[in-house]
Amino acid sequence: MDFSTKKAQPETVKTACVVVPAFRNGKLSEAAKRLDRHTRGQLTRALKNSEFNGAPGTTLMLFDVTGIDAPRVLVIGAGKNGELDVADFRKAIQGVLRRLCNAGIGDATLFVSEIKVSDRDEQWLATQIATLGIEAAYRFEVMKSEADKNKSKPLRRLILGTGSTPHRRQQAALARGRAIGQGLNLARDLGNLPPNVCTPDYLARRAREMGRLNRLRVNVLDVADMEKLKMGALLAVARGSRQPAKLISIEHRGGPAKQKPVVLVGKGVTFDTGGISLKPSGEMDEMKYDMSGAGSVFGTMYAVSAMKLPLNVIGLIPATENMPDGQATRPGDIVTSMSRQTIEILNTDAEGRLILCDALTYAERYDPAAVIDIATLTGACVIALGKVATGLFSPDDKLAEEILDAGENTWDRAWRMPVWDDYQEQLKSNFADVANIGGRPAGSVTAACFLARFAKKFRWAHLDIAGTAWKSGKDKGSTGRPVPLLTQFLMNRAGW
Repeated sequence: MDFSTKKAQPETVKTACVVVPAFRNGKLSEAAKRLDRHTRGQLTRALKNSEFNGAPGTTLMLFDVTGIDAPRVLVIGAGKNGELDVADFRKAIQGVLRRLCNAGIGDATLFVSEIKVSDRDEQWLATQIATLGIEAAYRFEVMKSEADKNKSKPLRRLILGTGSTPHRRQQAALARGRAIGQGLNLARDLGNLPPNVCTPDYLARRAREMGRLNRLRVNVLDVADMEKLKMGALLAVARGSRQPAKLISIEHRGGPAKQKPVVLVGKGVTFDTGGISLKPSGEMDEMKYDMSGAGSVFGTMYAVSAMKLPLNVIGLIPATENMPDGQATRPGDIVTSMSRQTIEILNTDAEGRLILCDALTYAERYDPAAVIDIATLTGACVIALGKVATGLFSPDDKLAEEILDAGENTWDRAWRMPVWDDYQEQLKSNFADVANIGGRPAGSVTAACFLARFAKKFRWAHLDIAGTAWKSGKDKGSTGRPVPLLTQFLMNRAGW
């Protein structure tokens, strides 16, 4: 989708649909008033004869309006006087985009400068509109037959109309929003692919392709390489699969050569049966989303490279399947991690922390400024926070605040959970340095505490996205979260 700004008036702009706000009690915005004057009151009459109440998210489409150049007018609800909070602003814009996409409209011009969001500037609004536009136009049709594709024409272009000469900062903000949206949709694509397609080898090939197209450095370690590095925890998970494990690194070197990089580590379990500790069959198909942490790293790395962000960022993706097999790891097995800590595997379905712990140790070689791992790690986090907030765990207050602020800015929110040493007691093992589970109480916390044992040499945070990475039911599909949060965090780090 293309985005641009244009100096224009709503009554004369050449567009397939002109979009203007209206407020509660039928009050019109200045842009809507101009249309109403040129159409001799058609907007006022249409609003009066409809159930439109100006609430954010509500819309009213008018066809064949006389006296103006656009064939359609879409009136959007903007609350009381267009002063909205972040949630209502997003709801209003999402309502517009949903209506435009469902109507098969190819382009539209939005006159929404009268909508104000507290503590947010015009650049923030532009970035949000572009991100939401890319997200709304998303369709996952790559696995469908040709007969089922192209049932509706996607929205191809959004223009922000303004009464004055557009500022270059606004166009730059649209470009940033477009990059974030495209990164978000890349993560969704990878998550929505079936597990017989999206294998560890497929992720490696996609990384190399992205590296060529976006000037990223990509390196892929195979099983032999990981054996040399003694990554016993990661390889223990891979033993039951016929798909060889991969450790993928993607490097964006946008900052000075001596600048310490931020490292993102994404869990890439491309299908999780639970291994010998087999999961129930109901909804097991959704375990293709267990690589959503990896998908978010792919999406974020795409976004920062598209922006040419002046920051050094490295994505690490340990990729494997978790399958039951005659060679699969058993409950009771003890493995030695790359850090040389021994781990008693009490449950093979607690595999994410096993692949992440070796990747965290591998991250030490980059001498990172900070490391964030992202994983669909625990069902316990879903019980704690539902589908709304991502679980954030970090012993570093400053780093945690940076991540929380980025989430609030993008409305890709996280909630901080404890990662106190008190919980380490639950991970004690009679036979190894640590057990891979700590029992039912505080399951998401003990999982984070397990990872903390392997992250002592750098500033570290863990994002548990088990509740936020995908939706179930009729809207089943990847959300692409937390690409917006991660990208904003990195933008803030770069001073953008």
